[in-house]
Amino acid sequence: MRIIAGKYRGKNLKEFNISTTKPTLDRVKESIFSLIQFDIDGATVCDLFSGTGAFGLEAVSRGAEYVAMVDNNPQAINLIKQNAKNIVGNYKIFNMDYLSFLKQNNKFDLFLLDPPYAQNFGLVAIDYIIKNNLLNPNGTIIFETSAQNDVQLNYPNINVDKRKYGSVAVYKITN
Repeated sequence: MRIIAGKYRGKNLKEFNISTTKPTLDRVKESIFSLIQFDIDGATVCDLFSGTGAFGLEAVSRGAEYVAMVDNNPQAINLIKQNAKNIVGNYKIFNMDYLSFLKQNNKFDLFLLDPPYAQNFGLVAIDYIIKNNLLNPNGTIIFETSAQNDVQLNYPNINVDKRKYGSVAVYKITN
């Protein structure tokens, strides 16, 4: 796993060695960042369910104005800190539950959501973000989940673009 583009292109990132966390494959991450490549520079970004910090650090590398990396797993927080070593940028690591973080009512231009596939956390987060107007105008939510999950996103004035990459589905949600 590595940073794909930007200032820190090619930097290797450490991965988890636990069964409950699965890293996003580089080819899927490349596809995700191709979808949002023009939305990152100067953006405020929230990497919810941050895990290794790969999404958030990729955003830092690509010129995000500010990145919040959120996870409630102590092992994940340690790994994010290790992966962020020697990366200079305006980012902060939050060791807290995703819903507690969202309830702080911080608005972002871009939310990156890669929650555990077996849980309903991603849909709960999307619902909270949209209903509480946490997505800035012309903002984007990227939601990664299993292609086997039947995801229904029906919100007024919200556009949903679904892409499938093997066993992974990626939703680009824009307002």
